Amino acid sequence: MKAIVQERYGSPDALRLREVDRPVAADNEVLVRVHAAAVNAYDWHIMRGDPYLARLMTPGVFGFTGPRARIRGRDFAGRVEAVGRAVTRFRPGDEVYGDLGQADGAFAEYACVRDDLVERKPTNLTFAQAAAIPLAGNTALVCLRDAAGVRPGQHVLVNGASGGVGTFAVQIAKALGARVTGVCSTRNVELVRTLGADHVVDYTRDDFATGAHRYDVVLDLVGNRSLTDCRRALTPTGTLVLSGGGVSRGGSLFGPMCLLIRGQLLSRFVQHRLLVPSATPDREKLVALRELAESGQVIPAVERTYPLAETAQAIRHLEVEHARAKVVITV
Repeated sequence: MKAIVQERYGSPDALRLREVDRPVAADNEVLVRVHAAAVNAYDWHIMRGDPYLARLMTPGVFGFTGPRARIRGRDFAGRVEAVGRAVTRFRPGDEVYGDLGQADGAFAEYACVRDDLVERKPTNLTFAQAAAIPLAGNTALVCLRDAAGVRPGQHVLVNGASGGVGTFAVQIAKALGARVTGVCSTRNVELVRTLGADHVVDYTRDDFATGAHRYDVVLDLVGNRSLTDCRRALTPTGTLVLSGGGVSRGGSLFGPMCLLIRGQLLSRFVQHRLLVPSATPDREKLVALRELAESGQVIPAVERTYPLAETAQAIRHLEVEHARAKVVITV
């Protein structure tokens, strides 16, 4: 089968389209014929081994000279090709979507995934739309529903509302009954409005941290503002959720982890809740996201698709061109 393979850390130029052996499903796995796979900031972090501190903290993912998994990609959508002996929920031909987690391997014609990390594809979505959901949608769901506990009537601000996670965060916050303010650049204002935001702040003209409005929840997905700035926008008992992926600068020691670590330390000494949730994928969240999609409350926004052979260009676009919404690989 064809797959995007990486042997050593580096830029997108380190990625190669190669013929590799087709994987075989273990007893608790599903073999999926991949039709689409989404690109995430996670992919370039692993590709570059950036930040360097992550190589020490997660040795199961990061090797010394290159990633442990040779094939990049987490999010996928496709059709079941075969199932392991212990799998009873699926059969060949089923349309599915999911998140391979730290195993990676979605930028390929076939991928094996654990039974608990795959779910039936939303019936109203294309494969490209469905592939855009798992990691980004799960991150938004965990940050807003599980960590912040967003309730109807609350005011939520999403910094980075036009990004991969942000486009889901705006819609999920609305589905939870919140009034939503999205922060983005001028070119993305209309996109964020179409997602359902009640108000949009163009950061090239206005500063949400110095404005008069205060929010019950601030979700920071960019990591470009200080903790002081973000807290200034909160109500006295508000919640700040940090989940910024940072931007690629060709290698860093701490990257976005520095802000996250400071937030965890400061949370012990302030009245505000400062949260750094971990968005671990699982079946329950995939089901919840599928139901949101099928109800029309969440519609994935896909900016651009690339064929598998142009995966390097797709990741480069995400890294340096400030891609909005989701970028998807079609296989």
